[in-house]
This record gives sequence, C-alpha cells and structure tokens, in this order.
Amino acid sequence: MIISKRIALVGAVVAATAFGYAAPASAQATRTWVSGVGDDVNPCSRTAPCKTFAGAISKTAAGGEINCLDPGGFGAVTIIKAMTISCPYTEGGALAGGNGIVINAGATDVVLIRGLDIFGVNPPSNGIRFVAGGALHVEDSVIRRFNAANSAGISFFPSTNNAELYVRNTLIADNGNGVTGGGIILDPNGNVSFKVVLDNVRVINNANVGILVDATASTGPGLFVSIENCIVTGQTGDGVKALHPAGQQGILVTMDSCNVSNNSGVGLLGDGASATMRVGDTTISGNGTGVSRLNASQVKSYGDNRLNGNTAADGTFLTPNVTKL
Repeated sequence: MIISKRIALVGAVVAATAFGYAAPASAQATRTWVSGVGDDVNPCSRTAPCKTFAGAISKTAAGGEINCLDPGGFGAVTIIKAMTISCPYTEGGALAGGNGIVINAGATDVVLIRGLDIFGVNPPSNGIRFVAGGALHVEDSVIRRFNAANSAGISFFPSTNNAELYVRNTLIADNGNGVTGGGIILDPNGNVSFKVVLDNVRVINNANVGILVDATASTGPGLFVSIENCIVTGQTGDGVKALHPAGQQGILVTMDSCNVSNNSGVGLLGDGASATMRVGDTTISGNGTGVSRLNASQVKSYGDNRLNGNTAADGTFLTPNVTKL
C-alpha cells in the first residue's frame, strides 16, 4: 500500500510538470533581454532572448527593464507602462519608419531610455514621441535623421498634466524638413503644464528649429524649461525659440553655459508677451541674428553672455539685465 501511494505521488508530479503547472507561461519578468540573434517567441530571458523591443515589452512587468545582450537593431516600440530600456554597453539600435519610440503611459508612469541609437528610415516621423505619462528620462543616446515634414528628434506633446522630460548627454541631429519639425519640439496639448530639463544636449544640423517651446495648443498654467551645458548649432532656421501666442499660458526658459552658434535664423528668439528667456554664461555668435524679441517677449541676460559676430545683427537683450547673485 505504501509503495503504491509513492508511485501515485511521483506520477502526479510528473503529470503536473508535463502540463506546465510548475510555472505559468504568461508570467512577466522584471528584467528581460534582447539580442541580434534572439527570437520573439522566446521568454526574453538571458539564455533565451527576444529579437525586438516590441517582442520584449509584453513579457516585461510594469516597472521592469529591457537590456541588450549584444549589438543589434531592435526596432520601434510603443511603451504603455512604467519601464526602462537600457543598452549603455552595446549598440541598442532602433531603426524606424514612423515613430521610433512612443510613450503613451499612465499619468504617474516613469519611463527611462538609456544608451539607444534611434535612426529614422523612410518614411520617418519622430525619434521619440511623448503623448502621455508622468516623466520621461532620455540619457546617453543618439536621435537622428527623422527628416520628413513635421518630423522631430524628440516631440514632447503631453496630454497629461505636470508631465516631465529630462534629456541628458544626448545628440539630436539631422531632424526636421524645410520649415517644419526640428530637433526638440516641446508642445503641450490642452490644459496642461510641464517641466523640461535639457543637460549636455547637442542639437546639431536640424531643419527649421533646434529647440522650440510652443504654447500654441496649450491653455495650462505654465511651461518651464531649463537648458544647461548645451550646443545648439547648424540649424537651417532658429536655434532656440519660445513661442507664446496671445492668450495662452506663460513660458519660462532658463539657459546657462551654452553655445548657440551658426544657426541660419535667430540664435535666441522670444515671441509673445508671456514668453520669457533668462540667459547666462552663453555664447551667441555666427547666427543670422543673435537675439530677437518679438511681440513684447522678454529675453534677459544675467550680464555674463558673449553676444557678437552674428551675420545680420547681434540684437540686444532686454534691459536692464537680470542681476546675477
């Protein structure tokens, strides 16, 4: 009797294992992996990686992380939850027709993109398109050649209030087309406010405009943008522009330790009565016009900028200058 019970128990364990009761197949992992030789039918584990970001994201738990095992092109992806895609030690490529990475997440979700090369192929839309979410961090990345009409390297178009964008140590080049699009377009949608910090960002050779803060579609309380240690050069239009149509929300842009040079249009352009730019320790040279203030905008200097050598005119900061403490 004892022997027969043991045989029955062993048989039950074998049957359970055979039918997959030991581990649910649909479980999501906190960390998943992609590889150039992976397959999206895999569980995206380190020993059985997926091939694309899109294949891995459905197998990654909210708040989890996707890593790259080896160099590869891992394709476009839409992110709908808090998560990280991080490939700092190898080539994490995302060649994309259309949008490279879209963030359409929950109002408190935080997304981090680190170490990616996001490259536009025909027909491209935007390198990174932010639609909704709590915060987006982009670090140590390259976003280039999203060069169709209205394309941008980063299109920050939040519909969630108080959304945040942080971009650090990133190159944004060769985006936009003609008089549309550009490098970084900050353009909220509806009754929302946002905060943006750009640190050590190199915005180079984009069409139309390098960095645009545009309140045209927004009715929220305010847009706050901090730009530090930047290079904004070679745009076919303006370098940095704050656009505030009458009746829309206010804009405050602060710039420190930047080089705004060799842009065909205006280096620093304020347009609209509630568009304010405060600028310190920055070189504005070699542009079509250095500084321009339109429609009662306020472009102020902390008194330690270098404004000379612009082709048509250097322009002037609003006086009196803001005191540097």
